[in-house]
Amino acid sequence: MTVPTIALPDGTPMPLLGVGTWGYAEQPARRRDEIDSLRAALDAGLTMIDTAEMYADGGAEELVGEALAARRDEAFLVDKVLPSDASRHGTVEACDRALRRLRTDRIDLYLLHWRGRYPLAETVEAFVELRDAGKIRAWGVSNLDVDDLAELDEVPNGDQVATDQILYNLVRRGPEWDLLPWAERRGLPLMAYSPVEQGRLLDEPALREVADRHDATPAQIAIAWVLDHPGVSAIPKTATPARIAENQAALDVALTDDDRAALDAAFPPPDRKRPLEIL
Repeated sequence: MTVPTIALPDGTPMPLLGVGTWGYAEQPARRRDEIDSLRAALDAGLTMIDTAEMYADGGAEELVGEALAARRDEAFLVDKVLPSDASRHGTVEACDRALRRLRTDRIDLYLLHWRGRYPLAETVEAFVELRDAGKIRAWGVSNLDVDDLAELDEVPNGDQVATDQILYNLVRRGPEWDLLPWAERRGLPLMAYSPVEQGRLLDEPALREVADRHDATPAQIAIAWVLDHPGVSAIPKTATPARIAENQAALDVALTDDDRAALDAAFPPPDRKRPLEIL
């Protein structure tokens, strides 16, 4: 299956739906299922694989590298540098370590995981160097709110940011107040992590009612709701191959106005500015 894409600011297509690896490589007994899940994702066309140096202290990167060893060219690989490593030289060194763990010569999208003590200008300078060297193809940020993005815009080359990865789902709708409109005006795609709130959404009655109308699962509706917003992709974490197929089917769900109204009633949109939430 060919998964729909959205364009990064430079025109590069980014898959609309992928797989997150937060929690991977933490339990040896689950390693085979996790590797099989990533390979099943590629088979299903869910080629965007998201990881981070923080996950299992680099162990998730190593697992991703093993899973993609013979299929790297099929994947759109997203990785993240820790704020504690995000100095000018630290970012370059962290990327080199990540490349070794991932068994690849490039990362498609490299993100600052969240804002730390180093000036944004230092991190951006490193990102530009890495891109010019061919080690990354694009760079972005994660967990940055509107004020941070506005500040980033004033940094040299800061306007080259390709995405902002944020916590966004039916119970974390704060970004709709200002971040989503700001990003849409600027043509900045957003990536939603934890679109099913780590599974906590799945027993919500309203979600089940909408799912029943579509002969779908609550997880599919939760993911479809996120993807219903222009310029927003999703990276649900999935650690079993069977769930890969379930997530993929969310792409076939077309929410109606009645569905949206029912979900808005159960999960109201924000009525004021709220700080960007982080898990």
